[in-house]
Amino acid sequence: MTRTPIRDLPQHAGETVTVSGWLYNRRSKGKIHFLQVRDGSGIVQAVMGQLDVSPEVFERSGALPYETSLSVTGAVRADARAPGGVELLVKDVAVHHEPPQEYPISKQEHGPDFLLSNRHLWLRSRKPHATLRVRDAAITAVRRFFDERGFVCLDAPIFTPSACEGTTNLFKVQYFDEECYLTQSGQLYMEAGAMAFGKVYCFGPTFRAERSKTRRHLTEFWMLEPEVAYATLEDIMDLAEELIVAVVKHVLEHRRPELQVLERDLSKLERIERPFPRIRYAEAVALLREKGLPFEEGNDLGAPDETALSGHFDRPVLVHRYPAAVKAFYMKRDPADERYALCVDVLAPERVGEIIGGGQREDDLAALERRIAEHGLPREPFEWYLDLRRYGTVPHAGFGLGLERTVAWLCGTEHVRECIPFPRMLYRIYP
Repeated sequence: MTRTPIRDLPQHAGETVTVSGWLYNRRSKGKIHFLQVRDGSGIVQAVMGQLDVSPEVFERSGALPYETSLSVTGAVRADARAPGGVELLVKDVAVHHEPPQEYPISKQEHGPDFLLSNRHLWLRSRKPHATLRVRDAAITAVRRFFDERGFVCLDAPIFTPSACEGTTNLFKVQYFDEECYLTQSGQLYMEAGAMAFGKVYCFGPTFRAERSKTRRHLTEFWMLEPEVAYATLEDIMDLAEELIVAVVKHVLEHRRPELQVLERDLSKLERIERPFPRIRYAEAVALLREKGLPFEEGNDLGAPDETALSGHFDRPVLVHRYPAAVKAFYMKRDPADERYALCVDVLAPERVGEIIGGGQREDDLAALERRIAEHGLPREPFEWYLDLRRYGTVPHAGFGLGLERTVAWLCGTEHVRECIPFPRMLYRIYP
């Protein structure tokens, strides 16, 4: 049997085709059944007249439970009023499996805990399905962006002997006869890759054991991390801007119907163009104080501060040169003022907050050795990292982009838990 994806039906108007999928919804009106069938690529309405099929097929089709798996054969008819511009005039239905009981996710309202516990089924519904297709498009855009610019994709290890930013928020695991951690970042390994290939990136899962229950936090999330040799802070800020614009354009081009399902205000994404505003940390502090927030200069920006700043601009804003004291040991100090680090956070608009964090790395061996000691980190696990400064050190820079936060912004979704297939949070590891 040749199966036609629902997304391709407009190309087959006037033809008889077979669609295989699942019953998403149904209703009857007199001698006509209206079956909504989904196959993962889209949803089509299949119209079944009583005289168009056998009596047995007509009777059974009027009582099929939701999520029955089936194949529908029929003629494709163009209809501008129908979703996707076509509907299917049914000639036959083959039922592959009929659920023995009512589908758990009914048309009534369900709370978030119920839906998360049934995430394996909730993925089939319109909004999560649309969100994860946007996520897929964002991933495609990212990989295309870096491939077109000559980057090499390297896979960073998930087991790591050391921490990038201290061990307080790492998951410790037993690795045979020794202990190690689940990675919080692939950055250090990408620095090694940049010294070998010039321009690299990794894209994979990372883990943070933060006891946080905010809308912005997951314990397992995906992060994109490019690293570039001979790059400065300004170079990496340019790269971040170019990447964001490319991802937004790709999603608008390829996932507009899904964004409409999510009721996203597309005009807010359509205005995302370079250049983005860039402000120093000191300017951010002044802006926060103008807004009446009780922010103490010298602290890192918290979620409420990022929310306030990102709500002030209609496109992403780059906040750079934070106090070195609140940043990781590998951040290079600003030669113009050693109190500040050559770092940047990109805050997405619409009160979303940080989606990118990065900067220029310390490339001087002696300075890096001092920073490791100042942060109270054990030196031995970082010997390989120090080798990168012993053998051919150069200025280099990179950043990390949180995929789920980026997708939440693209979709206009409040909580990042909706932007990953199976979220892992403080009190949730099922299913």
